[in-house]
Amino acid sequence: MDSFQQFMDTCNSEHNLTNNTITSTKITTSFGAASASSSSPPATSSRYENQKRRDWNTFGQYLKNHRPPLSLSRCSGANVLEFLRYLDQFGKTKVHTPICPFYGHPNPPGPCPCPLRQAWGSLDALIGRLRAAFEENGGKPEANPFGARAVRLYLHEVRDLQSKARGISYEKKKKRKRPPQQQPMLPPPPTATQ
Repeated sequence: MDSFQQFMDTCNSEHNLTNNTITSTKITTSFGAASASSSSPPATSSRYENQKRRDWNTFGQYLKNHRPPLSLSRCSGANVLEFLRYLDQFGKTKVHTPICPFYGHPNPPGPCPCPLRQAWGSLDALIGRLRAAFEENGGKPEANPFGARAVRLYLHEVRDLQSKARGISYEKKKKRKRPPQQQPMLPPPPTATQ
């Protein structure tokens, strides 16, 4: 399977969406497989770490395929936004336009021609992983293009737009406070009658 397709499928897996096949893409990555001559088994990484590595490799490949090619040191928040917009073409989340009769309906009763986009949650998680990967790969936190103000504003805008278009609230869930434990009711002390 194409590594970019794996990247997109895992980004969208959080939303239990159906698989789409990408017919053509220029992005291919090679993952460093453990050498056969190595005597020690490769260290097992968590699912998060594996996804972060795949995301990082995919973004690096995107920069190489960019015209003109970009180095990571010259990458800015604008390039990250360009990458996020590029990913939209592989999205699997229906985002209704304001003129669509299903605008604001979470479960539309029929099909419509509205575009498929990347879900906000997928983009938010992707940026979080890339932000961490940037710093783990020697980038300085203050120069992190994934933490740029423009990227944060874009994610906020996507969240609001999708929330309205899909009729879904993305408000943070408040932690429910546990009700205080009630003391067992003791019968009142007997009153002395004389």
